[in-house]
Amino acid sequence: MAVPAPSSVKLARAADTAATNESTIQTIPPAESIQAGRSGNQTLLNEMLLAATANNRLAILNLPSDHVYDFMNPPSTSAVTQGLDGHIVRADRKMFPALIGNGIGMAMGFLGPCGFNTPHVHNRGAEMNIPVIGRLGTEFILENGATLIRNNLNTFQMTIFPQGAIHAEWNPHCTNMTFVAAFPSEDFGVSQIANRQFSFDDDLLEGLFASDFAINGRDIDQFKSAIPENVAFGVGSCLAACGISKR
Repeated sequence: MAVPAPSSVKLARAADTAATNESTIQTIPPAESIQAGRSGNQTLLNEMLLAATANNRLAILNLPSDHVYDFMNPPSTSAVTQGLDGHIVRADRKMFPALIGNGIGMAMGFLGPCGFNTPHVHNRGAEMNIPVIGRLGTEFILENGATLIRNNLNTFQMTIFPQGAIHAEWNPHCTNMTFVAAFPSEDFGVSQIANRQFSFDDDLLEGLFASDFAINGRDIDQFKSAIPENVAFGVGSCLAACGISKR
């Protein structure tokens, strides 16, 4: 038995409903994100950290915008690590106080062609990383004697970097890419290995590098000046393929 065709009245009602829904969606204003004066506000942060209950914290963060974070328009330049070939935007409890008491944090990486998120560690959290635009090369090594783990992730594949593991990410292509990194910590921290290593006293660095070749203070200064800030230009084969000069 044939199914009767919908009546013209039903079709008209459906069209009216769809039009109403579309009109409603268009009139809903976009969410406002946390205001600059609330992000990194030490007085507010102190109140949040001293609050006895979750309800007390919610009473402090009493603006709807306190609960929205915009990675494309972060509330402070302090949330951004800017390099020659991209930038990282972090949402930790200082930049986004709504995280306090929730035990989570996040960062987004925006890497240019061949962009290189240089080797680093997160001091207080493991990391789950997923590329959402483009592909991502990754490596990590957990500790002395551990095996180096290397992967090339397609869009929406995910990997994990254990807490404290030295790891790096890079864009293997000539187009921009974006990744999302999630942490089980509100204060995950980050230390770029090469940059921080050369923060030690020169005497210690001379002892570290003194082997079959001589090194002095001038050499150390040259090494320091040669280390790029994160995000840097990365893998040589990618740079050559994309016609990019490293320095």
